[in-house]
Parts: sequence; C-alpha cells; structure tokens
Amino acid sequence: MSKRTNMPEEKGLDHSISLVKEGYDFIINRRESMQSNVFKTRVLGRSAYCLSGSEAAELFYDATKFKRAGAAPLPAKKTLFGVGGVQGLDDEAHRHRKAMFMQLWTRESVDKLGQLTRGYYAKAAKDWVQQDEIVLYNEAKKILTQVVCDWCGVPLAEDEIEKRTDQLSLMFEKAGEADFSHFKGWSARSKAEDWIEDLIDEARDGSLQLNENTPFYKFIWHKDPDGSLLDKEIVAVEVLNLLRPTVANAVWIAFIGLALHDSPPDSALTNEQLESFCQEIRRFYPFFPFTVAKVREDFTWQGYEFEKDTLTLLDLYGTNHHPEEWDNPDTFIGTRFIDSKQRPFSFIPQGGGDYDTGHRCAGEWMTLLIMQETVDFLMNKISYQLPEQDLSYSLKEIPSLPKSRIRMRDVRFNTSDGLNRAT
Repeated sequence: MSKRTNMPEEKGLDHSISLVKEGYDFIINRRESMQSNVFKTRVLGRSAYCLSGSEAAELFYDATKFKRAGAAPLPAKKTLFGVGGVQGLDDEAHRHRKAMFMQLWTRESVDKLGQLTRGYYAKAAKDWVQQDEIVLYNEAKKILTQVVCDWCGVPLAEDEIEKRTDQLSLMFEKAGEADFSHFKGWSARSKAEDWIEDLIDEARDGSLQLNENTPFYKFIWHKDPDGSLLDKEIVAVEVLNLLRPTVANAVWIAFIGLALHDSPPDSALTNEQLESFCQEIRRFYPFFPFTVAKVREDFTWQGYEFEKDTLTLLDLYGTNHHPEEWDNPDTFIGTRFIDSKQRPFSFIPQGGGDYDTGHRCAGEWMTLLIMQETVDFLMNKISYQLPEQDLSYSLKEIPSLPKSRIRMRDVRFNTSDGLNRAT
C-alpha cells in the first residue's frame, strides 16, 4: 500500500525532552506553528500522532480506529492507572468492566457523596478556625481521602489518614516527573495496592465485614463474564481507580480557590450558575494535558494515513482552549456553560466520548459534585482572607497548581445568609 506523506511532521530524532519542558503547551505550540490539528512527531523513542480539536477527538474515541491496550507508557501504569485497570482495556472486556463502575452511580450514592463532602468540610473547618493559616490544597487532599474511603466502604482509621492521603496523592503528583522523584509515585502505588489487597483477603476470608451496598464490596465480589471473581490485584487497581482520581480533585479545589479570587461571582449562585462556574473552571484551568491510545489498523482520515500500532496523543487542555471550538478561549467566563449544548468532544478536561460504554471518565459526575459542594462551602459556609502569596501557576508543571497552593487566613464560620468571597 502506498503511504500518503501530507501529514505535517516535526523533524528530529525525539522530542520527549521538549514534551517534559513544555508540558501542557507541547501540542498547542506545534499545532499553532504547523497550522494543523493533526501532526506527527517522535516521543518516547517512537513515532506518534498528535490530535487536537473536536473532530480529531471524535476520531480518537472511535473504538474501531483506536485501542487503549498497550498505549499508556509504563511509568503512567505504575503511578496513575495501575496494571490491568479499565483504562487499558478494549472491546467487550472494557464494556464489562466499565459496567462495574457505572452501576455505582445511583441517586442514593450521589446523595451520599454530597452529604459526606459537606460533613468532612464542616469537620475540617472546625480545626481551620483554630489555626492562623491553612493551605487549601493540602487540606482538600485529606478531606477527599476521607470522603472517598467512606463513600467506597474502604476502612480508614484516624491514624491512617495522613499515610493514605500521601500515598494516593503521590500517584498523581509524581506521575509527570521525569527525575528520580517519579519513583516516589511508583512506591506509593505499590504500598497502596498492598493495603487494598490485604483488605480484600480479609473480606473474602470473612474476617472483615463490609457493607454490601458499597463500591468496595461490589468490586470484591464482582465476576467476569466467565463467572470467576476478579483477581485481588485487579480489584485493588480498580478500587484505587476510584480513590486516586477523587483525591486528585484537590487540584480542582486549589483552582476553585484561585477562581473565587480572580473571577468571583457577582452574587449568590443558582444551581445552574453554580454548575456553569464549576464547568468553566474545568475548561479553563489545566488538569490532564493529554491522553493516549494506539492505532488499531491502518486507516485514512481526511487524507492522512494512520499506521497500525502508532502511539496517538489527544490534546485535552489544548482542545479546551481551541479557538475553533470556543469564543474567547483564554478568558474565564463563569456563565459560559449556562444553556450550553452538550460538548462530548470539545469539552474534555478528563477525556471525551460516551460515559456508559466509551472511555470518558466514569467519575466525572463525582468531580462536578465535589466541586459544587466546595464552591458552596467556600462562598457561603465560611469566610476567610487570602494573604499576599504567589497565585501563579505554570503550564510546564504536570500537574499544574497555584504556586502557593492557596494559603487562607482568618477562617471563620459564616452565620449570615449573604455571599462571602475571598478578598
């Protein structure tokens, strides 16, 4: 078969160092210089396609064109995803495993998550009012560790909170590191998997009693299509695929603190306005830079030849800021999503596509709910001051965070019904 050569291509032996140095801007910079939403480069010692924009995203989530198995680099598997998790599955195996996650999202489970989030915020704030200063990002990680373990039914003793918070946090904080500190993420995942596997053993031998209505119980006793229980190692990976991403929402919470400072709402928010404000935070601020897949079989799209097994990167952050997709993409507009149409392939902070059967993040609704509860708490349940600090963030760091992690002083419970904003 003759190969077309009209796809824009970056010259050079390998651009992995540039990827590390440029971070979230790596694909954006090349998309702009080549004036193309599709181009070819070399990273991790191999050829790779880079895609940006909604049309390319829709292509990326076409399961007949791309597969996930074998796509994620080993460092990502060893820190973020684990080996054997749902993110790396395809076809029927993926649909069956994804259904295990989707069965969790009942009205009762949503209500419980909201109640737990409010409760643990209130508990934490009782300590905050006694302190001269707190760091919102650090506090959010501890709060979310308790929230998600409680919600999942994973036992968590008081004296374990700090340790488990650190383990779950290091998995995503060190995933983008290129130096030796990356191994802290590997070590943290290994220890966390051991922790969950020990609990699975205890549950299966009857020495640990769990609530049958919790995700942890359901995962432990989930059966594959052949009727066999999942290996405990796989159960541990999938349980951590609930715990770790939920704790990673602390990144969004830090950016909520920044957004309330830089772009505060003018008045109390309706439910619709609250959701829009949170969605704009997810669009505007950096979270995941890109996601990966591999080409299933040779195919042609818009005149470009895609070769089997080639690594492919979809630009998440860049698509959320793409001028072809958004008006004033680099301006924060808190009301942007009011009456907004569904955008499954242009609004992709945590990936795109279909929730139920595709590779769109199954826990996206959890993220939005936790963010809404956080905005409500910071605006209406407490008052606080932001002292002078460095609120800048770098697109070269993954994950990106405000430099100060949002330092807060003079935290007080709000006893009025009015709006409170950071000053």
